[in-house]
Amino acid sequence: MMEMEKIIPLISSGTEGPLGLKHLPRLWIKTLLSATGRLPEGYKDIRPGFDFIVLEGLGVNPDSAREFIFKDRPAYLAFEQWIREQPGVDVSRENILRTNEVLVGRMKAPEARLEILRESGLPEDTPIKDGIMLNNLDDWKSVHDQVTKREQS
Repeated sequence: MMEMEKIIPLISSGTEGPLGLKHLPRLWIKTLLSATGRLPEGYKDIRPGFDFIVLEGLGVNPDSAREFIFKDRPAYLAFEQWIREQPGVDVSRENILRTNEVLVGRMKAPEARLEILRESGLPEDTPIKDGIMLNNLDDWKSVHDQVTKREQS
């Protein structure tokens, strides 16, 4: 059986869907790719970090969200609707803004930051520290490597 091509989840953690919550579209695509066997090695679906900050910030059980995506394979807007329907969920504008602030303020661990900077060809004294931009740099390098490797084959 032929292995399915892996797809790098290029939706940034800074991207918002109609609900207005950062990272939720990325969480959805990573988990959907994982559910279909297409998430590349090194990427994780619904794990501590941004994923838990978003889901727990809303009052959604991370295991339930993962199970829903794995079982139903929803389109993004159906996933947002499922979130809105969860008991005890808080999708108030105030809570979404508060959760977004936590996400934007989240920094990578120093060693992870240095590794991403090195792999991206940036000096250690580069002022980039926020997790969203560092994740973007990592994704961009990964997709570049994947595309150019295929060209060379």
